[in-house]
Amino acid sequence: MTRTRLTAQERHAQLVRAAVTAFAQGGYAGTTTDQVARIAGVSQPYVIRLFGSKQELFLATQRHVSDRLEEKWRAAAAVEPTMDGLGRAYKELLAERDLLAVFLHGFAAAADPAIGAAVRECYSRLYYVVRELTGATATEARDFFAMGMLVTVLGTMRVLGPGRVEPPPGIAEIIGTLPHEGDPA
Repeated sequence: MTRTRLTAQERHAQLVRAAVTAFAQGGYAGTTTDQVARIAGVSQPYVIRLFGSKQELFLATQRHVSDRLEEKWRAAAAVEPTMDGLGRAYKELLAERDLLAVFLHGFAAAADPAIGAAVRECYSRLYYVVRELTGATATEARDFFAMGMLVTVLGTMRVLGPGRVEPPPGIAEIIGTLPHEGDPA
């Protein structure tokens, strides 16, 4: 069996995808570079050679999640440049649960100065992307992000999106109040 050599860019992307899976399961503190290496099928020293540290790998993973979200919103805005259009695009990301979990793990790890600075910068950038794409006011963008955080939490609890479980009554009531709750997301 012959193995195809990946370019450096392809290998980097492969490791970030593996890191999304690993960090989604264990968070920053509970994940090792060895776990990421095993998922990617490479050696742990190779992961360190490419990223330098677990922290740098986590930061690359956070950037990947933020970039994926921005890419999704820009594509949606090309069709419908409204908050509703961006909201529906975000709900589609519920199928990529690991992305949402890593997003939340970034906030949880924000007490670390380097991680916190990077996570705040990504969040700020996304805020301005929403304003740019929709023309939203600061208050409208704040409300959009507040709703997005709720959807993120509900999605990672698996009570929204594909493969969802039956929520307890209080959460079901919250879900019933969501705009576009009937959408297939």
